[in-house]
Amino acid sequence: MENSVLQSGKPALSVARVDALNSTDIEDLCDATDAAIEAGGGFGWLTPPPRAALERYWQGVLAMPLRILLVSRLDGVVCGTAQLVRPPANNEAQSFAVHLTGTFVAPWARGHGLARMLLDMAEDTARGEGFSVINLDVRETMERAIALYESAGYIRFGEHPFYARVDGEIVKGFYYTKYLGDQV
Repeated sequence: MENSVLQSGKPALSVARVDALNSTDIEDLCDATDAAIEAGGGFGWLTPPPRAALERYWQGVLAMPLRILLVSRLDGVVCGTAQLVRPPANNEAQSFAVHLTGTFVAPWARGHGLARMLLDMAEDTARGEGFSVINLDVRETMERAIALYESAGYIRFGEHPFYARVDGEIVKGFYYTKYLGDQV
Protein backbone atom coordinates (compact mmCIF):
# COMPACT_ATOMS: atom_id res chain seq x y z
CA MET A 1 0.00 0.00 0.00
CA GLU A 2 1.46 3.37 -1.01
CA ASN A 3 0.16 6.90 -1.15
CA SER A 4 1.92 9.09 -3.72
CA VAL A 5 1.55 12.67 -4.84
CA LEU A 6 3.25 13.92 -8.00
CA GLN A 7 2.48 17.35 -9.35
CA SER A 8 4.21 19.07 -12.23
CA GLY A 9 7.25 21.02 -11.02
CA LYS A 10 6.84 19.84 -7.43
CA PRO A 11 8.75 17.20 -5.49
CA ALA A 12 7.52 13.61 -5.60
CA LEU A 13 6.01 12.65 -2.25
CA SER A 14 5.14 9.15 -1.11
CA VAL A 15 4.35 7.15 2.00
CA ALA A 16 4.39 3.36 2.06
CA ARG A 17 4.37 0.41 4.40
CA VAL A 18 7.68 -1.44 4.13
CA ASP A 19 8.81 -4.90 5.17
CA ALA A 20 12.39 -4.49 3.96
CA LEU A 21 14.81 -1.68 3.09
CA ASN A 22 17.84 -1.81 0.83
CA SER A 23 21.21 -0.45 1.97
CA THR A 24 20.60 2.96 0.35
CA ASP A 25 17.23 3.25 2.11
CA ILE A 26 18.84 2.34 5.46
CA GLU A 27 21.50 5.03 4.90
CA ASP A 28 18.84 7.60 3.98
CA LEU A 29 16.73 6.58 6.98
CA CYS A 30 19.69 6.91 9.34
CA ASP A 31 20.55 10.34 7.88
CA ALA A 32 16.92 11.47 8.27
CA THR A 33 16.81 10.10 11.84
CA ASP A 34 20.01 11.95 12.75
CA ALA A 35 18.57 15.19 11.34
CA ALA A 36 15.30 14.74 13.23
CA ILE A 37 17.13 14.01 16.49
CA GLU A 38 19.31 17.10 16.07
CA ALA A 39 16.16 19.17 15.48
CA GLY A 40 14.62 17.89 18.74
CA GLY A 41 12.26 15.22 17.40
CA GLY A 42 14.14 12.00 17.98
CA PHE A 43 11.40 9.88 19.58
CA GLY A 44 13.45 9.36 22.71
CA TRP A 45 16.95 10.09 21.48
CA LEU A 46 18.40 13.47 22.39
CA THR A 47 21.68 13.04 20.50
CA PRO A 48 22.28 10.88 17.45
CA PRO A 49 23.55 7.43 18.40
CA PRO A 50 26.51 5.84 16.62
CA ARG A 51 25.59 4.89 13.04
CA ALA A 52 25.95 1.14 13.68
CA ALA A 53 23.51 1.36 16.61
CA LEU A 54 21.03 3.30 14.49
CA GLU A 55 21.28 0.78 11.64
CA ARG A 56 20.67 -2.06 14.13
CA TYR A 57 17.68 -0.17 15.55
CA TRP A 58 15.99 0.12 12.12
CA GLN A 59 16.83 -3.47 11.19
CA GLY A 60 15.30 -4.51 14.53
CA VAL A 61 12.13 -2.56 13.79
CA LEU A 62 11.79 -4.44 10.50
CA ALA A 63 12.42 -7.78 12.23
CA MET A 64 9.81 -7.32 14.97
CA PRO A 65 6.48 -8.91 14.02
CA LEU A 66 4.54 -6.58 16.33
CA ARG A 67 5.77 -3.47 14.48
CA ILE A 68 4.58 -2.02 11.20
CA LEU A 69 6.97 0.47 9.61
CA LEU A 70 5.75 3.25 7.33
CA VAL A 71 8.27 5.42 5.50
CA SER A 72 7.89 8.72 3.72
CA ARG A 73 9.97 9.73 0.72
CA LEU A 74 10.73 13.05 -0.88
CA ASP A 75 11.90 12.59 -4.47
CA GLY A 76 12.58 8.93 -3.68
CA VAL A 77 14.75 9.61 -0.62
CA VAL A 78 13.56 8.19 2.71
CA CYS A 79 12.90 11.20 4.93
CA GLY A 80 10.57 10.08 7.71
CA THR A 81 8.74 7.27 9.43
CA ALA A 82 5.86 6.20 11.61
CA GLN A 83 5.54 2.92 13.44
CA LEU A 84 2.43 1.10 14.55
CA VAL A 85 2.98 -1.27 17.45
CA ARG A 86 0.44 -4.06 17.74
CA PRO A 87 -0.47 -5.32 21.21
CA PRO A 88 1.10 -8.65 22.20
CA ALA A 89 -1.07 -11.75 21.74
CA ASN A 90 -1.52 -12.15 25.49
CA ASN A 91 -3.14 -8.70 25.75
CA GLU A 92 -6.61 -9.71 24.63
CA ALA A 93 -8.21 -6.86 26.60
CA GLN A 94 -6.51 -4.26 24.39
CA SER A 95 -6.43 -6.24 21.15
CA PHE A 96 -8.44 -3.51 19.37
CA ALA A 97 -5.82 -0.76 19.92
CA VAL A 98 -2.50 -0.01 18.28
CA HIS A 99 0.21 2.41 19.45
CA LEU A 100 1.66 5.03 17.08
CA THR A 101 5.32 5.80 17.75
CA GLY A 102 8.56 6.79 16.05
CA THR A 103 6.86 9.40 13.90
CA PHE A 104 9.07 12.06 12.33
CA VAL A 105 9.92 13.88 9.12
CA ALA A 106 13.48 15.15 8.69
CA PRO A 107 13.70 18.95 8.89
CA TRP A 108 14.86 19.25 5.26
CA ALA A 109 11.68 17.47 4.09
CA ARG A 110 9.13 19.38 6.16
CA GLY A 111 6.49 21.67 4.71
CA HIS A 112 5.29 19.28 1.99
CA GLY A 113 2.51 17.53 3.94
CA LEU A 114 4.46 14.32 4.56
CA ALA A 115 3.63 14.24 8.28
CA ARG A 116 -0.08 14.33 7.46
CA MET A 117 0.43 11.67 4.80
CA LEU A 118 2.22 9.45 7.34
CA LEU A 119 -0.57 9.95 9.85
CA ASP A 120 -3.27 9.22 7.26
CA MET A 121 -1.42 6.07 6.16
CA ALA A 122 -1.02 4.99 9.79
CA GLU A 123 -4.77 5.31 10.32
CA ASP A 124 -5.58 3.48 7.07
CA THR A 125 -3.11 0.73 7.96
CA ALA A 126 -4.50 0.38 11.48
CA ARG A 127 -8.03 0.05 10.10
CA GLY A 128 -6.84 -2.46 7.51
CA GLU A 129 -5.23 -4.53 10.27
CA GLY A 130 -8.55 -4.56 12.18
CA PHE A 131 -7.71 -1.98 14.85
CA SER A 132 -10.30 0.58 15.93
CA VAL A 133 -8.19 2.79 18.22
CA ILE A 134 -4.80 4.49 17.89
CA ASN A 135 -2.99 5.65 21.02
CA LEU A 136 0.15 7.79 21.15
CA ASP A 137 2.23 9.91 23.48
CA VAL A 138 4.35 12.98 22.80
CA ARG A 139 6.57 15.43 24.67
CA GLU A 140 4.98 18.80 25.38
CA THR A 141 7.86 20.47 23.50
CA MET A 142 6.84 18.89 20.19
CA GLU A 143 4.35 21.62 19.31
CA ARG A 144 4.09 20.88 15.57
CA ALA A 145 3.35 17.21 16.24
CA ILE A 146 0.74 18.15 18.84
CA ALA A 147 -0.93 20.54 16.40
CA LEU A 148 -0.97 17.80 13.73
CA TYR A 149 -2.53 15.22 16.05
CA GLU A 150 -5.13 17.61 17.38
CA SER A 151 -6.06 18.82 13.88
CA ALA A 152 -6.54 15.16 12.88
CA GLY A 153 -9.03 14.55 15.67
CA TYR A 154 -6.82 12.98 18.32
CA ILE A 155 -8.09 13.62 21.84
CA ARG A 156 -5.68 14.43 24.66
CA PHE A 157 -6.77 12.31 27.59
CA GLY A 158 -3.89 12.71 30.01
CA GLU A 159 -0.52 14.09 30.84
CA HIS A 160 2.54 12.86 32.66
CA PRO A 161 4.30 15.62 34.63
CA PHE A 162 7.69 13.82 34.61
CA TYR A 163 7.64 12.35 31.10
CA ALA A 164 11.17 13.12 29.87
CA ARG A 165 14.37 15.00 30.59
CA VAL A 166 15.47 17.27 27.75
CA ASP A 167 18.51 19.52 28.09
CA GLY A 168 18.48 18.93 31.84
CA GLU A 169 14.86 20.01 32.22
CA ILE A 170 11.91 17.74 33.03
CA VAL A 171 9.11 18.09 30.47
CA LYS A 172 5.55 16.86 30.47
CA GLY A 173 4.19 14.24 28.15
CA PHE A 174 0.73 14.22 26.62
CA TYR A 175 -1.32 11.13 25.84
CA TYR A 176 -3.67 11.03 22.87
CA THR A 177 -6.19 8.60 21.43
CA LYS A 178 -8.33 8.41 18.32
CA TYR A 179 -11.29 6.17 17.70
CA LEU A 180 -11.20 5.01 14.08
CA GLY A 181 -14.89 4.21 13.79
CA ASP A 182 -15.12 0.44 14.03
CA GLN A 183 -16.51 -1.46 17.02
CA VAL A 184 -14.28 -1.54 20.09
